[in-house]
Amino acid sequence: MRKVLSFSAFLMVGLIVSQYLPVWVGGNYGTVKTVSNVFLYVCLGFIMINVGREFEVDKSRWRTYAEDYFIAMATAAMPWFLIAAYYIFVLLPPDYWNSWEAWKENLLLSRFAAPTSAGILFTMLAAIGLKSSWMYKKIQVLAIFDDLDTILLMIPLQIMMIGLRWQLLVIIFIVFLLLSFGWRQLGKYNWRQDWKAILVYSAVVFISTQSLYLISKYLYGESGSIHVEVLLPAFVLGMVMKHKEHDTPMEQKVSTGISFFFMFLVGMSMPRFLGIDFTEAASAGYSVTGSQEMMSWGMILFHVVIVSLLSNIGKLFPVFFYRDRRLSERLALSIGMFTRGEVGAGVIFIALGYNLGGPALIISVLTIVLNLILTGIFVLWVKKLALMSYKE
Repeated sequence: MRKVLSFSAFLMVGLIVSQYLPVWVGGNYGTVKTVSNVFLYVCLGFIMINVGREFEVDKSRWRTYAEDYFIAMATAAMPWFLIAAYYIFVLLPPDYWNSWEAWKENLLLSRFAAPTSAGILFTMLAAIGLKSSWMYKKIQVLAIFDDLDTILLMIPLQIMMIGLRWQLLVIIFIVFLLLSFGWRQLGKYNWRQDWKAILVYSAVVFISTQSLYLISKYLYGESGSIHVEVLLPAFVLGMVMKHKEHDTPMEQKVSTGISFFFMFLVGMSMPRFLGIDFTEAASAGYSVTGSQEMMSWGMILFHVVIVSLLSNIGKLFPVFFYRDRRLSERLALSIGMFTRGEVGAGVIFIALGYNLGGPALIISVLTIVLNLILTGIFVLWVKKLALMSYKE
């Protein structure tokens, strides 16, 4: 319980820092942000490599994983569709209901609700002792798959916004190459797996993905850059390792410390929304969302609550599957998918790049913030339901 509350506390501190950091550091904000992002992705790589190390599957049951991918895809799609429809039919005037520009902008912006925060979720579930449960093993598969589905679907969404570019096809190729390599070489390599080695591996993964981005940016500009997040490469790297157990007190302390630091950095990575005029920020280029009049804070908070409810109702999709398990276990699985974080925030950063703004953007940012704040409650709810299932 204390560890879960500590995770939430670090998230909250990070969120507070994210809102005031530009004022505190002034002209050094860009440098501080760059350094914090480096640490964030290295920590995320560390967590995802460890998740991949524990990802043990029976290749003869590939049909089961195909079913899991369908469930994960639907679990990501439901909140996305619900929120996109809400943004169109509730936030926009009727004149825009049949507008393709409005639909494509809101389909992109609302995608923030699709991905589960795998790093946060796995860290907190392991901390409360659910590592050996069916629910943890199944949520490993679903959370990775719905993050993967989000990464893949962002490609056609970006094509809708800017047209087909060869860089997007390269990203698709890299993703499928990584997945193919991970599947074929699963558990094959007998590499060092203590915390020092894992930290080095995570730094190498970050340097590799960042180098690809910087080189492509140098050659083709920001709009033509190739950006592969560390999430999938780190997970695949962990998959191909032959799992070794390292459960010493030092390993536990370092792993917990990195997880706490990661939670703080996730909170700190949130876009600033206090004192920001998003309408003005989007004025550099026209967009339907950015042209909408700003609402009162009371109305915005009302929409944040509704969008959060729709987002999490959509994540309950797995309840209707895995009928051989108890309802409380399936419910715990679904509630575990409520957590949001780095991938969803990444979608919002992409939306900002297309000049999307207005009330919908603020509501999206604050919905992620609210879900981050509630993460500890979600995980404790999962623990209660899981323990209820295993005691029966």
